[in-house]
Amino acid sequence: MDELLQLFSNPTLLWALGISSLVCFIGSLLLIPWLVVRIPVNYFCDEYRHRVPWARRNPLLRWLLLILKNLLGLVFLLMGIAMLVLPGQGLLTILIAMVLLNFPGKYRLERRLFRVPSVRNAVNWLRKRAGRPPLRFDG
Repeated sequence: MDELLQLFSNPTLLWALGISSLVCFIGSLLLIPWLVVRIPVNYFCDEYRHRVPWARRNPLLRWLLLILKNLLGLVFLLMGIAMLVLPGQGLLTILIAMVLLNFPGKYRLERRLFRVPSVRNAVNWLRKRAGRPPLRFDG
């Protein structure tokens, strides 16, 4: 416990965590609306996610990007967990991490989350402001 207290009394670490928290917060304010607007209207219509067309073109590049995306998601997840007890947007950072990470059942979780009326209304409001049609969930 004493080592943990010493670790968090380090001013350099606190500044680094504070700056990373601010960067994550500003980044999420900019990135989330940009990503929500780019979701295809029929993305959630099917029961299972379809493979992207470019996935088979260059398998080495695809795996490299997949590994980098998941590593970035892991960093965001660890930062989000730390921000649950430190200053920052912990839950929002964890949500960004979940979008970046690949795991079984992710598409079903996304569909369930986007079907929640408050989430769906907020997403469709952002899409309407950008001149995009609302998301569809029917086949």
